[in-house]
Amino acid sequence: MNIRTRLTLQFTSIFAIILILFSITVYFYTSLTRRHSFYESLENRANIVAHVFLDVNKVSAANYRRMLQKYSQTLPQEIVQVYNRQNQVEFREGAGNIQVQPTVLNKIRKDKYLAWQTGKRQFTGIMYHDIRGDYLVIASSVDVITLEKLEDLRLILIAGFLGALLFVVVSGWAFSKQALRPILKVVEEVEQISASDLHLRLSQADGRDEVSHLAHTFNKMLDRLEKAFDMQNTFISNASHELRTPLTSIIGELEVALMKSRDAAEYERVLHSILDEARLLARLSNGMLQIAHASFDISKIKLSPLRFDEIVFQASDEARKRQPNSHIEISFRNLPDDENKLMCRGNESLLLIALLNIFENACKFSTADQEVLGVITAQEHQIMLQVKDKGRGMTESDLKKIFVPFWRADNVRNISGHGIGLPLAEKIVKLHKGNIQVNSELSVGTEVTIIIPVLS
Repeated sequence: MNIRTRLTLQFTSIFAIILILFSITVYFYTSLTRRHSFYESLENRANIVAHVFLDVNKVSAANYRRMLQKYSQTLPQEIVQVYNRQNQVEFREGAGNIQVQPTVLNKIRKDKYLAWQTGKRQFTGIMYHDIRGDYLVIASSVDVITLEKLEDLRLILIAGFLGALLFVVVSGWAFSKQALRPILKVVEEVEQISASDLHLRLSQADGRDEVSHLAHTFNKMLDRLEKAFDMQNTFISNASHELRTPLTSIIGELEVALMKSRDAAEYERVLHSILDEARLLARLSNGMLQIAHASFDISKIKLSPLRFDEIVFQASDEARKRQPNSHIEISFRNLPDDENKLMCRGNESLLLIALLNIFENACKFSTADQEVLGVITAQEHQIMLQVKDKGRGMTESDLKKIFVPFWRADNVRNISGHGIGLPLAEKIVKLHKGNIQVNSELSVGTEVTIIIPVLS
């Protein structure tokens, strides 16, 4: 069942229930009001009969004529009976006879008033005090006219319900079509978007309703997908280039060496060149494996309490060994008295790889004789490391791609590297529920900030 049919049925069902409850309420309220009103009419008829035929000697001639005229306006199928103390009928008015059980007569004497109904005929019994004693007056009639009107009301309510239900079905179908039109348009536009058309966006994202919110959310998802596809294409292009370069060099060296016989020294040189290129390939492979390893679920990686500052000093020492000409200075902005504020939960080897890559990048891209500064700041709920260099820097367009694996800025392509360090560091930091930010200015330098939550 599609949404349009479901909406129509739900809308019709709700309206039908409301209309049924309204019709039932109107019908039964009218019926109840008619019943009580007719009981009052029967009570009035009983009182009139008692006045006319029992107290006629106590009223004036004018009142007598007035009551007699009123009495002549009888109810449909009216029967009035007057009983004495012995429960015998002393007077009867109307065609026919009504049988009343003695128990009912005794109840009227006890309660002074009683109203009941048998079939369509209604009865009212009252006690009337006279100088000659107490009498029972029972008046009965059938409310023919009002019952006919009640029957007409029932037919009108049923016909009105069926007509209104038909109208609601038709209008509900049209309403659901109108309500679902924006969604159908969104579906139509989504079907036109493929992997090669990720630049397309939904046109329903400018309003304030739920469909616009859905379209806006979908457009944001498309932005992320387009960015991810661009990063993937860039990754494939750069990775292919990085892998092709050493392979091409190895193949070239081997082809040249096999063109003719060479002396042992030449073969040794070729083997050393091939070994260097093989080591380069090994480093590339290790970097790719590390990126894959850093993409694992944090729940599958062993974490333990660590002193973050100790990892920083280990990484800086290793960076100095790899970059002998570098100058790295580590300082604290606010050394806490409580060492627990320097503790974090993490994987030592992964954090060491991330920090080492950041320090090594800062050393490689710094100008000669320039220091790399690392500043550790302990805060209430997190630890922050800022690594600053005074190197070549990057443009704003370059900053948008620094976390794409194997991507390298144009101004550092003459420096050895593969574009793996920062993407790997980012994955490791995010694996530890941290954050990494890079700020850079061309020809001024770069600042990398790492924020890690403290051990809770």
